[in-house]
Amino acid sequence: MHRIAVISDTHGMLREEAMQQVQACEAVLHAGDIGGQDIIHRLRETAPLYVVKGNVDKELADMPEELYFTLYGFNFYMVHNRKHIKADAGMADIVVYGHSHIYKEEYIGDALYLNPGSCGPGRFRLAITMAVITLDEESHTFSVEKINCIKAGAKGKVQATGQKDMYMLVKNVIKDMEAGKNISVIAAKNGVQEELAEKICRIYSTHPGIDVDGILNRLDIWNL
Repeated sequence: MHRIAVISDTHGMLREEAMQQVQACEAVLHAGDIGGQDIIHRLRETAPLYVVKGNVDKELADMPEELYFTLYGFNFYMVHNRKHIKADAGMADIVVYGHSHIYKEEYIGDALYLNPGSCGPGRFRLAITMAVITLDEESHTFSVEKINCIKAGAKGKVQATGQKDMYMLVKNVIKDMEAGKNISVIAAKNGVQEELAEKICRIYSTHPGIDVDGILNRLDIWNL
């Protein structure tokens, strides 16, 4: 059995909980939005690293934007944004991507498409997650474990927000905006950062006739 740590969107932050998982693995995959060369150095000191460049990694000019590799008999393909996955990724056993900060596992054909979420700074109210893949080289099977990188009850816990919750959030923000409330009041009332409330209001006001799904797509957090 071989344990592989899968992380993404660290944005310059390596949490202790994430590093504990990495230290117990034989390799680490990072699907981009790394946030600095120091993150790469720390990970490489811990385990063999496979990494691609994300959209915020401007300084990492030599970093590949996509990567094909084999680990213990399994074929991997990795890219930061799912929208940039190429058709020939179907040759992979496991496709790893990031960008949305939302954990997701799904099978397309025989391949697992895995987004480990973000284990970096909290974004909006999304969960802080990563994944550990256990590869069985002999039987050519694998399993995936979702890891929550903030323990239940911990101070500063970021609550997981599902698609239904986000849909209702956008509706409520729009309602408050139309009622004439300012951004600070809207954010406090709905329990979100002012940045998110401001983005929702700006998209709604600059795209006449847009619906909630259209706003969610333009927020760039679903990428499903």
